Amino acid sequence: MTVMTEKHAVVTGGAGFLGSHLCDRFLKEGHRVTAIDNLVTGELKNIAHLFGNERFKFIKHDVTEFMYIDGPVDYILHFASPASPIDYLKLPIQTLKVGSLGTHKALGLAKAKGARFLLASTSEVYGDPLVHPQPETYWGNVNPVGFRGVYDEAKRFAEAMTMAYRRYHGTETRIVRIFNTYGPRMRLLDGRAIPSFLAQALRGEDVTVFGEGSQTRSVCYVEDLIEGIHRLLLSDEADPVNIGNEDEITMLDLAKEIIALTGSKSRIIHRPLPEDDPKVRRPDTTRARTILHWEAKVDRKEGLRRTVEYFRNQIK
Repeated sequence: MTVMTEKHAVVTGGAGFLGSHLCDRFLKEGHRVTAIDNLVTGELKNIAHLFGNERFKFIKHDVTEFMYIDGPVDYILHFASPASPIDYLKLPIQTLKVGSLGTHKALGLAKAKGARFLLASTSEVYGDPLVHPQPETYWGNVNPVGFRGVYDEAKRFAEAMTMAYRRYHGTETRIVRIFNTYGPRMRLLDGRAIPSFLAQALRGEDVTVFGEGSQTRSVCYVEDLIEGIHRLLLSDEADPVNIGNEDEITMLDLAKEIIALTGSKSRIIHRPLPEDDPKVRRPDTTRARTILHWEAKVDRKEGLRRTVEYFRNQIK
């Protein structure tokens, strides 16, 4: 019989949408988890179900400040950051600080503990892409002085810092480039397309589509994303890896799909397109399929059905 060796995983941003799901996954694997979050965009309700678990610990802390963790640490997953436009446009300096200072502090902890470090990067490093779909070898088309630059450049800097620690200090590092993800625990006022469409449709309000709605996204259900991240962490791959669903859809069609799924009588209205909003977004997941033997399995209809039920309960 194989005896599982308990590991200790530290998740920054552990009370956020993705961070909380990662905490669940590591606890399910039989490991200890320390979640760190300053609750600027994270919410305690996302991890409330874990507070009775003796293998789980929560620390309220700003990761741009020095971090101390007692005892051995095996994995550090750096997920702390505002991640939606509504947040990083409201918190531009905090977003830049958590991508730079926060990444530096988290990498310093990984170096001190001899821990494996995984950076949550983003498809936003590709900016408004001129290559479609986007492979990891594409360097991107980013406006560094635009409104979205605070998030895009914070993540690009975080990737550069992560690679510098690997090359200079020999720190074990992994980089996941996360494409649009959805599922339970997204905030109602998140500002991203799916929670916005769902909240508006469930309330019977007008559903807001920016521009003509011809811009595309490829949306991945959270369960699939977490599986991909877990596989990447345990792999030997140090270069960035895209994790996302290749199934592409226009924002207008997504809005129509959600209105139909919720049985809403909402009508679609159009608003001006935000500055530097990417026109297309779809991952090339060849590397994930080849190296990690991973691909998205939950189709959009099923993923949205599960997400609708969560949002219905939030709106009640």
